Amino acid sequence: MNIIDWLTTRALRIYLPIACRIDAPDLQSIPQKGPLIAITNHTGRIEVPLFYAYLRPRPITAWAKVEAWDNWFLRGLFNAWGVIPIHRGEADMTALKKALRALEQGYILGLAPEGTRNYDGVLRRAHPGAVVLAQRTNAPIIPVAHWCGEDYLKKSFKRIDFHVRVGKQFTLHIKGVKMTAEVRQQIVDEMMREVAKLLPEQYRGVYADIDTPAEYIKYD
Repeated sequence: MNIIDWLTTRALRIYLPIACRIDAPDLQSIPQKGPLIAITNHTGRIEVPLFYAYLRPRPITAWAKVEAWDNWFLRGLFNAWGVIPIHRGEADMTALKKALRALEQGYILGLAPEGTRNYDGVLRRAHPGAVVLAQRTNAPIIPVAHWCGEDYLKKSFKRIDFHVRVGKQFTLHIKGVKMTAEVRQQIVDEMMREVAKLLPEQYRGVYADIDTPAEYIKYD
């Protein structure tokens, strides 16, 4: 951890319990070593700083849209945290290679398969980029869901409740499967149902069908 990383982590661990009543009983159940893909929903309010602050010193990184580096504050913060910039809407091979390298080095790689911030917290259809990473690395995947972070700015910075739940770790059972666009979408939909299972019903959105049998997921 560099000095900016350390100072930011300490500051967040002081600030976040003041800003939120944090309800995260199983966050520390996330494995403390080895490569891991953590998939989550994404409101872009509280969850990113909380995950970074509370999972450290476990090495952790994530993809973030390259446009965020236009903001001087986010640029400095994301560089200190080792966040990987990605050009959305195109095959960004540089971002993919950096993510693969991070997993090889035993990092947690945080991914939000929805691809963009979700301002009301209700799940949207995911994009299949996470499938490519899991396919290339065979890294285990863990679903992490959160809710009420969308209220952070709506309540004029009043203290809010913020809930986090961690699901069962799994891998993809895809050996010998012919990868088409339709199959990748089916796989990422199965992955996101694992996130949806952890959420209250009103947040499940397009993944409300949580009882749909999974064909490609194998629990560890």
